Amino acid sequence: PRNLLPEDARTPPETRGMDAKSVTPGAVALILANPTPESPDDVPEIVVQVLDLKPIGSRFTFMASDGEAKVKAILSTHFASEVHSGKLQNLGLVRILNYTCNDIPQKTDKMVIITKCEVVSQALDAEIKSEVKIEEPAALMKPKEEAAVLSKPIGGAPAAIMLKPRHDVKSASQIVSEQRGNAAPAARLAMTRRVHPLISLNPYQGNWVIKVRVTSKGNLRSYRNARGEGHVFNVELTDEDGTQIQATMFNEPAKKFYPVFELGKVYYISKGSLRIANKQFKTVQNDYEMTLNENAVVEEAEGESFIPPVQYNFVKIDMLGPYVGGRELVDIIGVVQSVSPTLSIRRKIDNESIPKRDIVVADDSNKTVTISLWNDLATTVGEELLDMVDSAPIIAVKSLKVSDFQGVSVSTVGKSTLVINPELPETEKLRAW
Repeated sequence: PRNLLPEDARTPPETRGMDAKSVTPGAVALILANPTPESPDDVPEIVVQVLDLKPIGSRFTFMASDGEAKVKAILSTHFASEVHSGKLQNLGLVRILNYTCNDIPQKTDKMVIITKCEVVSQALDAEIKSEVKIEEPAALMKPKEEAAVLSKPIGGAPAAIMLKPRHDVKSASQIVSEQRGNAAPAARLAMTRRVHPLISLNPYQGNWVIKVRVTSKGNLRSYRNARGEGHVFNVELTDEDGTQIQATMFNEPAKKFYPVFELGKVYYISKGSLRIANKQFKTVQNDYEMTLNENAVVEEAEGESFIPPVQYNFVKIDMLGPYVGGRELVDIIGVVQSVSPTLSIRRKIDNESIPKRDIVVADDSNKTVTISLWNDLATTVGEELLDMVDSAPIIAVKSLKVSDFQGVSVSTVGKSTLVINPELPETEKLRAW
């Protein structure tokens, strides 16, 4: 295909002589003209200025400006730490390395979902601008129009025509069809459409394909209500950026996909639907939840694996009250003050003895809470904490259940993780506290 990008955009960055404290001229138009790059290699040099940086939930949005045009942008969740640490600042410059564009529901505007970028410069003294305008997508020729232009004779001379034997000629659809037919099932799904990051999905979006790892798998449960009996099953899915979403299946789809999903494996998924997450039942930090019905496509990405980065959404100890008794799990970071010996607790349901250990942590809200570690966390990490408690280690614990046992307390569940002295901006704040 013809490269429709301006000549300067195809020039390697090191040869352009661009000022290190400058934006890429026409960057917004470049983004909107190529709204869904097939890969990061297809993204030209795009440096924009960050304007009006502000948080929305656990993410940050800003207006991306090239000095002449602006477009609304949202950062993946894992960039929050760079904002909190002061590395990514308002009025600063960032180089966009990968992105996708979404329509804003009920508006004609576009939003750029930035999945990969790097900081070029921290805050400049002022906004770079000339006559700033909100950019509309550039008009691109349709294939037939472009072919008509290319086939026009130059200077009145007839256009040269080259004939090839008919058996050598294949249409684009034939070539793609053959490539898909020779590919493995998961590869066929990946070739069909571009893989979308989870952060870019919304209920108003059309077709999409995601590539995710199963990071939690629930049981296939039966239920009974006024409409009869049924089955339900859910999984937690995480993409390469660390963004999570809960997917739920009911009845026949639940029975169909329960043996398909395996914990730790990577899958391509398409033809699911999204809706606003029910806060009463959601178990991950995402505004949306996914439903997979009988038309959903789930194919294992054989031979592929990735370890998603852990994304935290810390709750201060003095703000745990609203979570008591709810299904929503919380993340906590704090300084360990004491560690108890391991206890053996007999479980009523099956009379089995399981290990438990209590630790007390404090954070900069000047409150403390008891965290009950169960099973392996009690015997392995808990023992390590007991040995180092005098050094006041900092721990980050993900997925804790909040209860009102002896006041407000929290406890680990099967999918909880605990990291000692994590490399996070919050760790440095607690050390300085």
